Amino acid sequence: MEYHEAAEFLFGLRRFRPKPGTESTARLLAHLEDPQEGVEFVQIAGSNGKGSTARMVERTLREAGLSVGLYTSPHLEDLRERIRVDGRKIPKSSVSAFVAEIREHVTERAADGESPTFFEVLTAMAIQEFDRADVDVAVLEVGIGGRYDATSVVDPVASAVTSVTLEHTGILGDTEAEIARDKAHVTPADAPLVTGASGEALEGVREVAGEVVTVGFDGEDDRQPDVRVAYEGRVNHTEAAVSIDDGSPLEARIPLLGRHQAENAGIAATVARQVADVSDADLQRGLRNAHWPGRFEVLETEPLVVLDGAHNPGACEGLAETLSSYEYDDLTLVAGVMHDKDVTGIADALPTPDAVVATEPGLERAEDPDALSTVFERTGVSDVRTIPDVRDALEAAIAESGADDCVLVTGSLFAVAEARSRWTSLQVPKRVRDIDDAREALSSADATESDVADAAGSAIHRVVKTSLRYRQATAFREELLRIGGECTLSGLRRNDERIDAVLSGTLEQFTRLVDRLAERSDGLAAVGRELESTLELSGEAQSGGGDDPSPPWTDGTAVMGILNVTPDSFHDGGEFDALEDAVARAEAMIEAGADVIDVGGESTRPGADPVSVETEIDRVVPVLEAIGDLDALLSIDTRKAAVADAALEAGADIVNDVSGLEDPEMRFVVADHDASLIVMHSVDAPVIPDREVEYDDVVEDVIDQLRERILLAEKAGLEREDVIVDPGIGFAKSAPESFELLDRLAEFRALGCPVLFGHSHKSMFAHIGCESGERLEPTVAASALAADRGADLVRVHDVPENVAAVRTALAARDPDRFEP
Repeated sequence: MEYHEAAEFLFGLRRFRPKPGTESTARLLAHLEDPQEGVEFVQIAGSNGKGSTARMVERTLREAGLSVGLYTSPHLEDLRERIRVDGRKIPKSSVSAFVAEIREHVTERAADGESPTFFEVLTAMAIQEFDRADVDVAVLEVGIGGRYDATSVVDPVASAVTSVTLEHTGILGDTEAEIARDKAHVTPADAPLVTGASGEALEGVREVAGEVVTVGFDGEDDRQPDVRVAYEGRVNHTEAAVSIDDGSPLEARIPLLGRHQAENAGIAATVARQVADVSDADLQRGLRNAHWPGRFEVLETEPLVVLDGAHNPGACEGLAETLSSYEYDDLTLVAGVMHDKDVTGIADALPTPDAVVATEPGLERAEDPDALSTVFERTGVSDVRTIPDVRDALEAAIAESGADDCVLVTGSLFAVAEARSRWTSLQVPKRVRDIDDAREALSSADATESDVADAAGSAIHRVVKTSLRYRQATAFREELLRIGGECTLSGLRRNDERIDAVLSGTLEQFTRLVDRLAERSDGLAAVGRELESTLELSGEAQSGGGDDPSPPWTDGTAVMGILNVTPDSFHDGGEFDALEDAVARAEAMIEAGADVIDVGGESTRPGADPVSVETEIDRVVPVLEAIGDLDALLSIDTRKAAVADAALEAGADIVNDVSGLEDPEMRFVVADHDASLIVMHSVDAPVIPDREVEYDDVVEDVIDQLRERILLAEKAGLEREDVIVDPGIGFAKSAPESFELLDRLAEFRALGCPVLFGHSHKSMFAHIGCESGERLEPTVAASALAADRGADLVRVHDVPENVAAVRTALAARDPDRFEP
């Protein structure tokens, strides 16, 4: 079964209305041979904050060394976001296999009038995937209530009810006490229920759960909670300080702003400690790494741009309180709300705006923007207008705001998802050399077999893959077809989902397309501008760096020489750990043509012993200070923010982080020093031998995961051109996957960042018969290929040979390049 067929089947289940009870989910799991029996589960219920809390629990348990599954809803862009294992989305292949396995069962139940719903089937899919992946624990965000929710088919080892407000009263009850009693049915058998409920809601929780651990602000609502929390306010524009006291006080930072998030953090910490032996350091790092897109997410600061998926009056009140901690002049509200929500209550609870742009996310149940405008006019806002497309509404709001103003997008996660595409949408250029390449590019977009056959022969000029909302994609296709191009869409065709599209045509056709799109008002004008940049239709090449003088990779592929001052690095450990040897090595590499020297004080080879911060600093700082006057940029290869800070103080220009920002302080350190940052894709650093990671498409999956890492760096204050991406050769990739990354390196240009390729003497070359000690020649060959594919930097041990290879590749593209 193809992925688009599987996804279409799943979305088709949305036509079935939910029925109270877990029987349907239990029957489906029985058909799957009860995979829930092999997994330990945590359930997180509540009216608000359950998704954030689930994410904090999951990230903390991962810091404690556990393999963790996470099931949440809804998704922002991709169905597969709902089901994650150790942070990675469920593969498309797993979705296809699951649907093939359950399709007949679901169809038979539907014939009897008892079809499981979309949420029930996804819950079963999550449980099966967690069992298949053999996770240590899985964290489930409850859908509605608790007693009859599909997730309650499991017997949890720990559970929480975050908060209780009036919601889904037709299903859960008419009072907070009734709703709390329903939610409290997630109580585990052998542990107390953790809750942030108070007042009559807390009494309702106690009636069902019996033993509870209460979490909250000391003295608020006459509470004396078992776990006391405090919100210490913002420490920067994206993080807040909180304290958690369960008898042993803990200070932590969280990337989830708002007073209510302190309570969620306290709940998460308490639950995590019920599940595993979690240290204070695990908690501090886990809570700080619990990024949750679309929940008071600050994307820009001039103007301040905030995205928050608040969709009920209670959440909007919290949003207003959090926003009040920022200073700004005028507030423009971009609002997109579902018509089944309390639109008037939401408008009343939000901060008073100076202007409102009412918009309409691409869902049938979205509130009409004219009706939404009327609601805000009734609240007293004089400057109200409608722009139906969310992306256009956001662009207009930003364009008309000053550097000291604020733009807030809220009302639903659906509106936030469409607005967030301004920073996350990608247009990936495809290298199409023959019909096979064309077929692969089209198939990667989940096109149907007939569409692939029809379009493959036409995809011979420029080919770009992107994703759009379905209505936008069809309009885009019509425009491209009118001028003679080709556009093949995914077989998944749902109005409320993003789908993939593969565009092909000549540069002249794409130029005409951009001109046509510029006149549209449905969000496609912005897509056209991105396409113009991707294909460099304006004739202006993408810049590689923002500071003067320009970095060496702005004028072709630069060479980074590796200087390991460690006793145990895989290729040259111990050769240069003496200071005088390290300096001589750096001088020799620069003499041979190295543009950058990358100094490393800790090995990330398989089985490498960890090195303390102090030891690593002692190894690298003297070397950096000694070579600071040499004619090359200096890079520090480290995973630790404290080491990076010391190295930048000692003269380093670049931080090379092979962990991809796992140290939550790293991005702020680099931004504070106004340095450049290399973000590598890695699953584990140091490398875990024989670690197998399932990729649907290794290139597209790595690009997708790097996309969010880049955004983290930007939110800390780094410019995108100062972030360099590294696909992470050898880090949880097989040799064939590493060669695939090399061949398709140009696709990483879609991220808008310089690209580094680090392949020197790596095990990938055993795939072609070159064992350790025999890998100079393939390393040199791969450097030439990487330069030809558009790499901005290659990272190598043997500088003279690789400089010659790079220059040969560059000269082949431009024979006059090296004329004297």
